[in-house]
Amino acid sequence: MPANTVFVRRWGARFGRRRMLVAGVGILAAFVILAFMAPYAAPYDPIFQDGTARLMAPSPAHPFGTDNFGRDVLSRVVWGARIDLQMAVIGVVFPFLIGTVVGTLAGFFGGWVDVMFMRIIDVVLAFPFLVLMLSIISILGPGLSSFYIAMALVGWVSYARLIRAQILVLKTQDFAVAAASLGFSRTRIMFRHLLPNALAGSLVFVMSDAVLVLLSGASISYLGLGVQPPLAEWGVMVAEAQGFMTQAWWITLFPGLAIVVLAFGFSLTGDALADLMGVRE
Repeated sequence: MPANTVFVRRWGARFGRRRMLVAGVGILAAFVILAFMAPYAAPYDPIFQDGTARLMAPSPAHPFGTDNFGRDVLSRVVWGARIDLQMAVIGVVFPFLIGTVVGTLAGFFGGWVDVMFMRIIDVVLAFPFLVLMLSIISILGPGLSSFYIAMALVGWVSYARLIRAQILVLKTQDFAVAAASLGFSRTRIMFRHLLPNALAGSLVFVMSDAVLVLLSGASISYLGLGVQPPLAEWGVMVAEAQGFMTQAWWITLFPGLAIVVLAFGFSLTGDALADLMGVRE
């Protein structure tokens, strides 16, 4: 194959990955800005009920229409971005931190430490993800705090397995052996030499996991165990409007579309980062 053809293909592939990254980051940035600007971007109070404006179709006064309580759907979608972004971020941060520490300890020390943590992971993985989350939230009670605790207790296992696998490989590399030969402490070797080199896969997985957390949060809220009405959250909006889908399609369309677009932004960003950082499944 001619050299110029290979160059063009490589350049085209790299340009495509960068374009995906720009698109994904652009979508996420737009939602972040929308969430911060919600008090100014939303034309109405998201929880204000107007009995005279029930189930109004999209119009200049209400671009996304109104729901069965007369609330402006656009305002509720805008304010819902705050809660859904919060769920996606916080629901990923704590599992990431717990899983990173557990995976580092299990991979570095091995032996009974590794066996203990791996058996705990096996127990967690023995239960379906959503069923285990629902069980924990049912015990703790509905609400965002219960959702975050359930995510932390269930979601850390994937990060622990990723980090453990990387640490098992890295601790046999020359730089790790040299650090041990120089008398560096185990803590320094783990967290200053091994962990920074093992984080690439987990950082990419964070974006994919954010999609799962976002959909899980919306599902939990849809079932009445997450965000409680009258707060504006996309899953709650879909649940409240399910009885009016045939006569007021806009009530479910716009919050559902918001979930899809935000999840698409996370997926695009994660895929582009995986290619740019050379991370493969």
